[in-house]
Amino acid sequence: MKHPVFALSSELVDAFAAASPIRATFWGVAGHDDRWDDLSPLGDAERAAILREFADRAAALPPVESHDERLAHEVLLDFLALEQDALDHDDPAVDLNNLASPPQLLTMALDTQDTASDAGAAAAAARRAALPAALRGYQQNLLAGAERGQQVAARQVRRVIAQCEAMQPAAGGEVAAEVAAAYAAFGRWLAQTFLPRTTEVDGVGEARYRRAVRRFLGTDLDLRETYAWGWERVAALRAEQEREAARLVPSGDVEEALRLVQHDPAYASPDRAAFLAEMQRVQAQALAAIDGSTGGTIEFEVPEALRTLEIRLAPPGSPPGAYYMPPSEDLSRPGAIVYGEPEERAVPLFDQISTAFHEGFPGHHLQVGLQVAMADRLSRLHRVAYGYSGFAEGWALYAEQRMDELGHYQSAAARLGYLCNQMARACRVVVDIGLHLGLQIPRDAPLHAGQPWNFDRAVELMVRFAGMEAEHADSEVTRYLGWPGQAISYAVGQREILRLREQWRAQRRAAGKDEDLAGFHRRVLACGNVALDTLPRWVL
Repeated sequence: MKHPVFALSSELVDAFAAASPIRATFWGVAGHDDRWDDLSPLGDAERAAILREFADRAAALPPVESHDERLAHEVLLDFLALEQDALDHDDPAVDLNNLASPPQLLTMALDTQDTASDAGAAAAAARRAALPAALRGYQQNLLAGAERGQQVAARQVRRVIAQCEAMQPAAGGEVAAEVAAAYAAFGRWLAQTFLPRTTEVDGVGEARYRRAVRRFLGTDLDLRETYAWGWERVAALRAEQEREAARLVPSGDVEEALRLVQHDPAYASPDRAAFLAEMQRVQAQALAAIDGSTGGTIEFEVPEALRTLEIRLAPPGSPPGAYYMPPSEDLSRPGAIVYGEPEERAVPLFDQISTAFHEGFPGHHLQVGLQVAMADRLSRLHRVAYGYSGFAEGWALYAEQRMDELGHYQSAAARLGYLCNQMARACRVVVDIGLHLGLQIPRDAPLHAGQPWNFDRAVELMVRFAGMEAEHADSEVTRYLGWPGQAISYAVGQREILRLREQWRAQRRAAGKDEDLAGFHRRVLACGNVALDTLPRWVL
């Protein structure tokens, strides 16, 4: 008989899904797709009451003994603590940014939920009708926070206003028109009522940043050591980029090589449809490469339910880039990679191969899918609702590197793209920490040495070193400023997984055994997504 911590964890998922239907949609918990969260202060109070109830019930649980019981108990307590910390620090009142705040999550939920069945279509229609009320509740929370002295950066508000304006109704599309009207009204409110209450200061300061790092990574960092390490990583990757550029252009100049792969049609898909088809092909090849049951190199056993991976476009108005949408908890809805391509044009492919490995196989889709599928070991809360960006993004970035170690970037352009994506994550470390803490650029840095950070210098670094187009770099730096601490989770998470891999290898050598990296990968993924602080305890 299972310990009661598993039943309590499952009850908590249901309670939170009922109070937060948006999360329920993303978690794949059925029965809530016809409603929205109450995004007003009253909704926060409801969720606070749920947390108090479950904290009391968790305190009354009998002792846990087995590995799985201890892990489930730790996840339960940590989830409750993280959610309570967000409410204690008034986070919902400043939750507005260009990528991952309610204005984006509402449309993402509509895009994710089932609309093919009659019941699904009816649920989506109910949600669309309730969209203005949900946004009004959100407005109440933002205004209440402003009255308490909480401030949102004006840059984030302006970007959201632009996103609202970009949601134009499709020709003959009643659904799109309904959503567009709600967002048009919300955009006007932001511009007329809320924008005057915002601040032109982008950075959040060290205290808030440290708390964000704990939330996204599950560890406390020496931020200045991490900042210095980020610059070392930038320098090392630049040297690798130069070597790869020499295979593409006679001069060996990185920026010249990037102009070639970004603008030469030979290195691009001609349109979005061709691009999506190419990404589907890349995922099929990656699956064949990693699946041990078919002779793959990394020797993962990929369950049948995870072999399906959807590739689609993001809703209109979404920023450029890609994100992963997990499968539903019963795996009936497959995982999906969603691409934000803002216009119909040729799509450069040089950096999309490593992005595909990151988002799909063997990155997020493998890691998240396996976690969802481990119903025999992990609590339901752990499988569908809990996790750290440091683990998830660290694994996905490590997956990009592992595919490089195994030789799966088969052209100079693809490998330069991989290095650009690794560089982007290293640049995120120095940009995110530097901007939010107000640090100076080091005197030996390759760009703007000795100068203070600002938005334009951060964008220039992403363009010149990470190979981003200017529009994409602008969106990315805005994202870092609006989502403090999340941007560093990729490279820092990868760093911790690599450190753990070296410890694994050392232990195997000391025992006279081979390194068995396939075994290491299985151990990391088998523990589910956990805090970086606790990852060694569950793996070694």
